[in-house]
Amino acid sequence: MDGASPEKLILVEREPNGIALVTINRPNSLNSLTKSMMRDLSQAFKSLDRDDSVRVIVLTGSGRSFCSGVDLTSAEDVFKGDVKNVDENPVVQMERCRKPIIGAIQGFAVTAGFEIALACDILIAARGAKFMDTHARFGILPSWGLSQKLSRIIGANKAREVSLTALPLTVESAERLGFVNHLVEQGDLLRKANEIAEAIIKNNQDLVLRYKSIINDGLRLDLGHALSLEKERAHDYYNGMTKEQFRKMREFIAGRSSKKPSKL
Repeated sequence: MDGASPEKLILVEREPNGIALVTINRPNSLNSLTKSMMRDLSQAFKSLDRDDSVRVIVLTGSGRSFCSGVDLTSAEDVFKGDVKNVDENPVVQMERCRKPIIGAIQGFAVTAGFEIALACDILIAARGAKFMDTHARFGILPSWGLSQKLSRIIGANKAREVSLTALPLTVESAERLGFVNHLVEQGDLLRKANEIAEAIIKNNQDLVLRYKSIINDGLRLDLGHALSLEKERAHDYYNGMTKEQFRKMREFIAGRSSKKPSKL
């Protein structure tokens, strides 16, 4: 891997197989975020999105926590800044990233860390992981999407309970509610994340990017408009295909039809 030096608080490592690993690396502070870390995390996702050699991104935290939120010793510096500054907003950059993002969660994902987890496309979590929204406890208003996204994933009533009580959402509940895709043992966290990443990499890269975009853009719309969006993009895609591309598609399908698909 061509990783960064150990002193860096946001590590980026690129595997030759197309997987990039981004690690929040401040374990002694449970990976709490400073303003400079937010800037570096944002830049990491912008850079990886532009890198054609990267096909899937895995995001994790070092030590015993994924991300415990904003470092409250620098809260004034963070919250009195321009919350509309998208260049330093890692969640916005994750949402803009065309590549699939797999979150590998261990320990706590608290408040800003919870919001970063919500910005991932697929979540793998280790036993003992907990998600907490402490905005109400500390008198902070969310600005990275937690107040809107969580209810759309786990339901409004459960989301209100999680956010208004500031009590943990256990990983077992998160999996049952469809927020976490896979619950694994601690030692299997990155192995499972890489397994999912490798399954994605085997597919047509252009279609993976287009498919992620359709799903995520459609989630911002009501069902009727989302279905229209799908039809419009499919129409544009097929109209742009050449006869040679259609021939290769038929050959690929014929070659794969006799093989049994592997299970996730």
